[in-house]
Amino acid sequence: MIVRDTSTVAGYIRKEMWPTIFCAGCGNGILLGNTFHALKELEIDIDNVVFVSGIGCSSRLPGYINADGLHTTHGRAIAFATGIKAVNPDLHVIVYTGDGDCAGIGGNHFVHSARRNIDITVMMVNNFNYGMTGGQFAPTTPRGSYTATTPYGNIEHPFDMCKLALAIGAPFVSRCLASKPVHTVKTIKRAIRKKGFSFIEFLSPCVTNYGRRNELGSITKLWRWYDDHTISIQEYNKILSEGSEAEKKQADSLMKIGVFQDMEKPEFFTEYQKILEKLYESGNNER
Repeated sequence: MIVRDTSTVAGYIRKEMWPTIFCAGCGNGILLGNTFHALKELEIDIDNVVFVSGIGCSSRLPGYINADGLHTTHGRAIAFATGIKAVNPDLHVIVYTGDGDCAGIGGNHFVHSARRNIDITVMMVNNFNYGMTGGQFAPTTPRGSYTATTPYGNIEHPFDMCKLALAIGAPFVSRCLASKPVHTVKTIKRAIRKKGFSFIEFLSPCVTNYGRRNELGSITKLWRWYDDHTISIQEYNKILSEGSEAEKKQADSLMKIGVFQDMEKPEFFTEYQKILEKLYESGNNER
């Protein structure tokens, strides 16, 4: 029998797996702590939570949590998470995935899970590169950025995964910063409570690979970069309504931070269960 003392967030830690492999300054540990605080404040029994991940730095996170988890294949975390919900829809399923894992090889699973509105919480840790395998460019790497595979600057246009989730119709879509823990904890709580597909893009510093190659090789420089290149959705909307044309143009160039969508929408397995009940009631349970 596993005994968990969750009177503090330390009770969620699988102590035998520590210390972590994460580099100094990495945002993965921050997200882990944010998740623990959200679960504690929601008073959710950790035995009713399953953590799922694919491959990448952030995908190591379930191994550090004293709970059930699956460390799956590259890009397939959402597919495995869907299977878990199919077997037991009452479980809270949280997916940790990286920008390469989710936006790259796992993009198709992301699109269709959001389209179906599967009741899972997907936290995509975006550090702008494939940090675990040497710092190659990813689908979210900003244009002009230097990576191991774009030594002269990235010429591709990056994915805005929040806009993609909005276009698909995901009921909960948000973007958080590693440097804003209070906002992140509140957002995770809202995402977990949402019945349906919830997406959080978590902007996470990668000091070792992305930062070092882009003259942002210290956490102080990366925090400053985030401050200079992001804007809260509330401030953005205020500028759109009251600001000058120059201010609006500047605001449009920045990454927006906040909750972009929070709506109610029929969830896939809830609707599927209704069909099964109709079949049993009509005596067509062999169909």
